[in-house]
Amino acid sequence: MKLQSLYDDYLNIKFNRNLTTVQTDSFKYVLCEDESSELFFNGYEDETFSAWISELQPRDPNYTAKPNWNPVLSKNFPQLNVYDELIFYYLLFTINATTSIIKINAYNGMNDFMKGYSFFQLSQLPSVTALNEKQQAELRDFFFFFYLYTHPVNEETLHSFSFRGQDLVHTRTGIRVGHYLSKYHDYYRDHLGNYMDQIGISSDEIDICKNLTEELLRTIEGKSKLVMPPEEGLEDLLQLINNVDLLLHKNIENKSEIFKVMAECLTIERSGPYRDHCFRMLLQNYVTYILYFNFDELNELVDYFSNTPLWCEKIINTIFTDAIFIQKIIRQNRIDITKYKNITDFFNESARNIYL
Repeated sequence: MKLQSLYDDYLNIKFNRNLTTVQTDSFKYVLCEDESSELFFNGYEDETFSAWISELQPRDPNYTAKPNWNPVLSKNFPQLNVYDELIFYYLLFTINATTSIIKINAYNGMNDFMKGYSFFQLSQLPSVTALNEKQQAELRDFFFFFYLYTHPVNEETLHSFSFRGQDLVHTRTGIRVGHYLSKYHDYYRDHLGNYMDQIGISSDEIDICKNLTEELLRTIEGKSKLVMPPEEGLEDLLQLINNVDLLLHKNIENKSEIFKVMAECLTIERSGPYRDHCFRMLLQNYVTYILYFNFDELNELVDYFSNTPLWCEKIINTIFTDAIFIQKIIRQNRIDITKYKNITDFFNESARNIYL
């Protein structure tokens, strides 16, 4: 399965693009009773990709004084303990749930946007040649942190994995996540007869799940790149999203070209969910690829939009309240936002409550 085709379907359904769904031999998106959409196995009414492991969750050793059992894969990974096994399970569930389309409400909207955004950016980073190796590594850690944080995962899972080059590894043991997940699927495929009450799919379908999970992991590791699909009227906007090098080049050579694209998004008479999402992505790209390294660049955006204060207000408040990327940047760089009155003057009540 080509992940890009599945990703296009995901965006098509999530943002009501009304495009023809690409049929696959293995999966199809189905609308659920709670108005979410899940990736179902073809031929099944109640088995989904994200939940096929739901009955395989390991016992929680944190509720036992002295756990006296071994991890399922202890023969493959003798350095693994039962605490690590549970953390790997949570990571696998988080990765597979990337394909889920949840019903958005006031409580989950920001997390959903940030997880999806971070997943997409992890696929982009290795192709951004304008960043040096150190800058790429910083942003990789930044995006992966928020990918987990906004799922959300527990504290142990959040801090248990790191990158070695482009390989995601379990930090304590040094186990490559890709190696572990491969052995995990192989084990349950080969021992399916012992788990018939917990697993509702066939051994061949476990292999199909393995392939999709591996594709998702390759995307997180930056070994496979995704792009946002085209839409008429969004050509300039999508160029800046799909080609971060172009964004960074324009920021050096002629910033006004970036600001003009932002302005065009605000002048579109007929907006829509996908257009709105792409506009949000562009603004957060401005945050994570430009302001991350030089927060003072924001002064130039404010200066450019000084003659259109309503547009400036819209952009500033979207940047500061649509996601908490910029909040993290402000904190880790110890920026005193109150010293940027030219920016905070545009804050709405929500932004003022957060930052002032």
